[in-house]
Amino acid sequence: MPTRKSKTGRTQQQRSAAMRRRLLDATVDCLVRYGYSGTTTTRVTELAGVTRGAQVHHFPTRADLVSAAVRHLAARRTELAFEKIDAVRDAPDPLDAGLDLMWEIHQGPIQYATVEMWVAARTDPELREQLTAVEPEARAALMEFSAAAFGRYADNPRFRHVMYTALDTVRGILLLGLSNPDKGQLDMWWKRAKADLRLLIDTALGQPDRSNGAR
Repeated sequence: MPTRKSKTGRTQQQRSAAMRRRLLDATVDCLVRYGYSGTTTTRVTELAGVTRGAQVHHFPTRADLVSAAVRHLAARRTELAFEKIDAVRDAPDPLDAGLDLMWEIHQGPIQYATVEMWVAARTDPELREQLTAVEPEARAALMEFSAAAFGRYADNPRFRHVMYTALDTVRGILLLGLSNPDKGQLDMWWKRAKADLRLLIDTALGQPDRSNGAR
């Protein structure tokens, strides 16, 4: 049986995926605007511009919606990273560019929405379970990107731990930034931390062989 298409030429599967993405993007927007406690299905449907019935069809409960949003945020960070992987590979110093990219993709609405869920998870066992399940996936995505961006340099077993330390450093600085709106101050903290991370990388792993490239 042929796949039915709409007047716009999209299949039912494509329309369904677009609707899910619309609802998940609206959930992130809602988390940023109103916080976790203010993220209701009513607000999400309003921001998405869809009917309550459409929301229930894709995500029957608020828990289903938020659970999917957790994975959506992790996937979006990975998408942003791979969109810029060529710039990292071709940079004069790929490691420096890679660290800066890690810093960049954890900022803005994605980070604010994620932090809202981190904080809420402290007193919400169901949300905490979801976040705990996603964290290994997020770290695996980081390793996938690192292997693609840095080639054989990422084969060193210690590289994984160094990247985890870098990720923890980025998150820590940005958490401090929630009470400090001065982006210049945050960037200065990051530059200072990045310099120490480079010392750690060079000491633990040695300088990368750039003659081989990252490809």
